[in-house]
Amino acid sequence: MKKYTVLCAGLCVALAFTGCKSSESAYRKAYEKAKAQEEQTAVQNQGSEEIAVVTPVVEKPATETVVVDNVDNVPVRQESLSVVSGAGLKNFSVVVGSFSVQANAEGLQSTLKSRGYDAQIAYNSSNQMYRVVAGTFDIKTDAVRSRNELRSEYPDAWLLFNQK
Repeated sequence: MKKYTVLCAGLCVALAFTGCKSSESAYRKAYEKAKAQEEQTAVQNQGSEEIAVVTPVVEKPATETVVVDNVDNVPVRQESLSVVSGAGLKNFSVVVGSFSVQANAEGLQSTLKSRGYDAQIAYNSSNQMYRVVAGTFDIKTDAVRSRNELRSEYPDAWLLFNQK
């Protein structure tokens, strides 16, 4: 009796799986139906040609465009500094290093001088840091240009506005 039950259950499972399988003929019928609808639509559209509406081109005179450099968006720190070593700071300076030990600042200053920069050391008494300045400028755009050139070697270079 158990054999027949197992055999019947297996047969029912096999029939259930084969009954759910979609056949190729069903796909073919759906494809042919879609193809017929497409052809019918093409025949209907063939009789009534659509006229494309084109908006006329209106020529306008070119106006002057002023390109604004984003120099004014460059962040600038403001600090009160006293010059330790160097000729003196102008309004904007490019700082390439900050040290709490003066000897370390002097080491970077000598490296910059050997590369042709007019390096200076300035001291910020409020946070007790020695700033190594690679260049100092009156105009912000010149300072930004110099900072961008120095960032290839000193990626943390930043601008300083000297509060006198």
